[in-house]
Amino acid sequence: MPRMIDLIRASAVPSNLMQSAARGALAVPPQEMIEILVHLAVHNKVFGDQARLTLAGWDEVSSRAAASAPNTSKEVLQYFIASENLRPALLPALLENPSLDEATLAEAASSASREVVEAMLKSGRINHSEKILSSLSSNPNLTGIETTNIKNKLASGIAAPVNSQAEEERVDEDDVMPEMQADEPAGPEDVLDEALMAYFAEHEKEITANQDKPFQPIGSFHENVGPGSEEPLAADPEAPIAAAPTGAPSPAAPAAATTAAATGVKKAALVKKDEGRGSALQKISKLDVKGRIQLAMKGTKEERSILVRDGTKVVALAVLDSPKITDSEVEKFASQRNVLESVLRGIPLKRRFMKHYGIVRNLVFNPRTPIDVSITLIKNLLVQDLKNLSGNKEVSETVRKSALRLFKQKVDTSKRD
Repeated sequence: MPRMIDLIRASAVPSNLMQSAARGALAVPPQEMIEILVHLAVHNKVFGDQARLTLAGWDEVSSRAAASAPNTSKEVLQYFIASENLRPALLPALLENPSLDEATLAEAASSASREVVEAMLKSGRINHSEKILSSLSSNPNLTGIETTNIKNKLASGIAAPVNSQAEEERVDEDDVMPEMQADEPAGPEDVLDEALMAYFAEHEKEITANQDKPFQPIGSFHENVGPGSEEPLAADPEAPIAAAPTGAPSPAAPAAATTAAATGVKKAALVKKDEGRGSALQKISKLDVKGRIQLAMKGTKEERSILVRDGTKVVALAVLDSPKITDSEVEKFASQRNVLESVLRGIPLKRRFMKHYGIVRNLVFNPRTPIDVSITLIKNLLVQDLKNLSGNKEVSETVRKSALRLFKQKVDTSKRD
């Protein structure tokens, strides 16, 4: 008996069944359902839009299983890796899937977003492929040190992994940079200095007007600022721990001891993080506006996460102009409520950030985002996010009503198709 996917390819099923297929409502195994949806999304003009919407919200577990399975069809893998369809959660599995050929990955590497670049730099397969690394080396979203390391790696043969952004930020600024040939492009410091000088020139009047303003962060550094934030609401690490009762231990004592040990590890990690943050805060608090702008442009991820909350607008916006900033950082900033409104207005002005769906979604769901910004971005949300937003009482009524109207429009459109 032929599989359903074969019947659909042969146009041997009625229209009502095709409509059910486009909604993912057929009684077939998950991997075959995904294959059917991709076929419709790519080849069917009538049900393609509905199939693409269904795939965008498809269950992550079965999607990841399909992305990692060697027997998944090439068409499905190429659909998943395409920039307009790519879901970040599936990327590690896709990069390691041997059925996704090098040529496809090499083609994607040259123009991949910053988020994809970071995943590629962590992939064992990518780091052992000369063809993919050669293509990746031309990607404009690489940092200076990453470009240099890839070129050095290609010149010396494929052996050691390439330094990622995370590794770059663990290196002190005073560390010695790798020796480069005379015809190598300008190093990261040259790029950073050029961006810094351009920012100083563009905002000269604001910097002069605010030059004596001290560092005053927006909000508390331990308040709960929403999903994706690096600042979760946590227990006070200095709070005293109640003494255990004396006497014979209860049967639950081993579990309690394990829980206590785990809690102790978490508290120790929090204290360590606070010590690092305290050191960064002390450093920042001693700087004037120009010094803080320079640190926003050239500092570490930790320092950027603090300076984006600077109450001085010209400093906070400098973080968004940093050549070192990543899409994942901006995705977290977009969800924060303890930043200036100008930061949330500034994010959509960067075209690079608006290519990242997570950033757009977080901005619209953030109650602090100005209503006019949310209304402009809301049309880019997927159907399920529109539904969730329409019932989110934290955002304004105007945003909720707009989300509900768009949700109904998209659902009605898919029904007509």
